[in-house]
Amino acid sequence: MTGNWVTLDTGETVAWDGQPKLTTALPGVGMGLALLVGAIWFVIVQNELVVGLLLGVAGIIVGLWAYLSVIHTEYVLSDRAVYTKQGVIGVRISESSLSKIQNSAFSQDALGSVFGYGTVTFEIAGGDDIQFRRIENPEAVRRLVDQATSEEIPGSLEQWRAVLDEVRALRKAVESQVS
Repeated sequence: MTGNWVTLDTGETVAWDGQPKLTTALPGVGMGLALLVGAIWFVIVQNELVVGLLLGVAGIIVGLWAYLSVIHTEYVLSDRAVYTKQGVIGVRISESSLSKIQNSAFSQDALGSVFGYGTVTFEIAGGDDIQFRRIENPEAVRRLVDQATSEEIPGSLEQWRAVLDEVRALRKAVESQVS
């Protein structure tokens, strides 16, 4: 799915890509269909051709816009950055390196819990937050980012125990000098 809008650096690999779940367009498509039904009613029952045509055009625009908004939104998570592309008429592309992500969270509203989608929010240092909205399995995507951004403590457990033993010995020597 990753299109030519995302430019990966040499050696950078895509860990996940996706887009909003298509069913999230259903409320807008439903509203468009309701407007079309209203348009038919105005034309047939009320004999109001102009109002019916206006409602019909509005219904088509609302339904089509809801669908196009979903299919023209893409998200990419690489091993180095997060990317978003949104827009039906104009296109907005956002990018942030993983090193600038300070925090991440996922949320699901009631419909998201039922239909299996949610939103992952990335707090970006010195910039606007980036959101992957209405994606499937948001918790797994957040976990991927958390794993990629986690900082490992250098050294092994044995090395840190040796440091602790040395600090304890230094403390004991300092305490014996003071008393």
